[in-house]
Amino acid sequence: MYPTSINLDYLEEVVEILSRGGVIVYPTDSLYAIGCDALHNRAVERVCRLKGINPAKQRLSICCASISQASEYAQISNTSFRLMKDNLPGPFTFILPGTPRLSKAFKGRREVGVRVPDNAIATAIAEALGHPLLTASAEWDDSDPAEASRPEAVELRYGKDVDALVDGGDTPDIPSAIVSLVGPDAPEVLRQGPVPLSES
Repeated sequence: MYPTSINLDYLEEVVEILSRGGVIVYPTDSLYAIGCDALHNRAVERVCRLKGINPAKQRLSICCASISQASEYAQISNTSFRLMKDNLPGPFTFILPGTPRLSKAFKGRREVGVRVPDNAIATAIAEALGHPLLTASAEWDDSDPAEASRPEAVELRYGKDVDALVDGGDTPDIPSAIVSLVGPDAPEVLRQGPVPLSES
């Protein structure tokens, strides 16, 4: 699938897989990511097992089609909205307070990571699905970011564990920045990404 020309038949197939609880690998504007319907509890649990994530202790992230879609699942203040609008779509994960609309895997977690990547394939999937994807980078223990940016390498690692891989060509090989918009130090850059945070 090409970001400049989204194949609607492929998109429909991907959404069908997600709707029935499937797990996919898809391109973003940083690395490839493993994703599922963020509102499908069993699918979320499956991604957590695949990535070795303990949702009770580790923050989960969602990939959204837009800030508007994200606002249904995260509490976005006026100040946070302005900052996000200046930087999204782009390679940023913004940490925000979550809302009760997320799946039960998020329960007990007061925060959620929000991504609106600058990749038309990723945002088209979230838009067609009608709500966010749970998202986790496709890196693995002994990999480097360059491997997680190449669909061939990602398929070798995860091909047997997922239901589909959306090949969007090579992606940039730098993980997204992580910016906390929670607490007195907000905005706080927890991890630098490929581009600096813009604060107008």
